[in-house]
Amino acid sequence: MSEIIQHKDTVPESCLGKRFDQTLAKMFPDYSRSRIKEWILAGQVQVNSEVLTRPREKMYGGEVVEINAKVQAELRFEPQNIPLNIVYEDEYILVINKPVGLVVHPGAGNPNGTLLNALLHHYPQIDVVPRAGIVHRLDKDTTGLMVIAKTIPAQTNLVEAMQLREITREYEAIACGVMTAGGVVDAPIGRHSTKRTQMAVSFVGRPSVTHYRVLEKYRLHTRLRLRLETGRTHQIRVHMSHITHPLVGDPVYGGRPRPPKNATPELLTKLRSFKRQALHAAMLSLFHPITGEEMTWHADLPEDFVELIELLQEDNKLNAKDEYLS
Repeated sequence: MSEIIQHKDTVPESCLGKRFDQTLAKMFPDYSRSRIKEWILAGQVQVNSEVLTRPREKMYGGEVVEINAKVQAELRFEPQNIPLNIVYEDEYILVINKPVGLVVHPGAGNPNGTLLNALLHHYPQIDVVPRAGIVHRLDKDTTGLMVIAKTIPAQTNLVEAMQLREITREYEAIACGVMTAGGVVDAPIGRHSTKRTQMAVSFVGRPSVTHYRVLEKYRLHTRLRLRLETGRTHQIRVHMSHITHPLVGDPVYGGRPRPPKNATPELLTKLRSFKRQALHAAMLSLFHPITGEEMTWHADLPEDFVELIELLQEDNKLNAKDEYLS
């Protein structure tokens, strides 16, 4: 499939002396500058009825610009009928509650069975949108809310909003150890120096900021609410491990389970069998990329997460009772 993009407009006088590609990016903000440059180089843009393929050409103002661009679909990935838990949908965006185990994008070891494959099946027209509309990711075993763009203008605006930190994402997590108060982790994250599939706090990494507050304390664990200021790979997992409070079940950054003394058999079993990071994207808030309306969604905690919290709460009560009796 492909999509034909057609626009015609007059260059404003305020663009006098500006580059051709810069002018078009200002005139048609629904499209990224890199995409506009591709159209110019491909001869898909006319100025005063003549094709102009020089992105650096200076504008005078008053020229009539006409775009006739063909966006080719990305046919490298196979559409697959994978169910989606849809929280919200309109003609421009889609918000889903991602389940545990679903990989977001095909890659090494995961050529199919991903969210992208599912999107191509349920929304065939999304194949002309870069990365099938995916503008941010969750790790395979992290659950919760994701927004997907269904059109190119929506995707362009969501990517820009993400870069400007205008999209709010909050998570719930269970961390190892008792944390007395909330705080901020401001530590750059980059690729691990020796383990190339892992990330780490590194002075040569990219700026990374995670805010967290305590929701509930248990004997040897803490329930947290976290807000991302940046969106680096594995950011929450790396930052919590960095401050010696890794997430329960994290197979990469968490280490061995840490059960409290005299824990019930049920809690011991749950902690040992919790084979994924206890992390859930619980809230997503943004301004709609087309209408500008402020929108917020919430996703309930998944069943395994709820069961873990209930066992930790029960452990608190049982041991508080024992301490009182002693």
